[in-house]
Amino acid sequence: MQPRILRLNQAGQPIEWLDWQEAVCLFARELVVWTLGDVVKKVHGGYSRHTGEQTRMVLPSIIACTGEQLARPQTRHPLSNPALFARDGYLCMYCARPFESNALTRDHIVPTSRGGEDRWENVVAACRRCNQHKADRLLDELNMQLVALPFRPNNAEYLALINSRRILGDQMEFLRSQFSRNSRLL
Repeated sequence: MQPRILRLNQAGQPIEWLDWQEAVCLFARELVVWTLGDVVKKVHGGYSRHTGEQTRMVLPSIIACTGEQLARPQTRHPLSNPALFARDGYLCMYCARPFESNALTRDHIVPTSRGGEDRWENVVAACRRCNQHKADRLLDELNMQLVALPFRPNNAEYLALINSRRILGDQMEFLRSQFSRNSRLL
């Protein structure tokens, strides 16, 4: 499995994950302004007609790019079960027991049948047993409590969540420095 490359804007804000081919294109277009981290791939290209030398490119794990269209971090992150379960540490937020992702479900703290929305701040990971027990009731009605409060991840946290199984140490160290102070991902 090829490691992903973390793309930042020129100010050092994390933007997205790239595959090595996308990173090569950014280098070729001279949009990379600085780099960090270990080398993750060495790419050998074609041969120059003029010099006869083969082109070579070294790709680091983190690149920062210039360009207006490349500069804006996302502010709206799609809610997905894999990202939600990673945010909650693969724990049921009611019984606090760890589970494999296939044994977890998405629970709405305020049920959708009662006007709750499907958004980061209203959903938690729950085991099937706890989710079925809670059903469409409010926590106060059942005298249940959450182990931890749900939160909307910032861009650095979201990028760590969606790539958590493939993230490199230097990339995680960089992203961690931008996590919110109350993040459970620290």
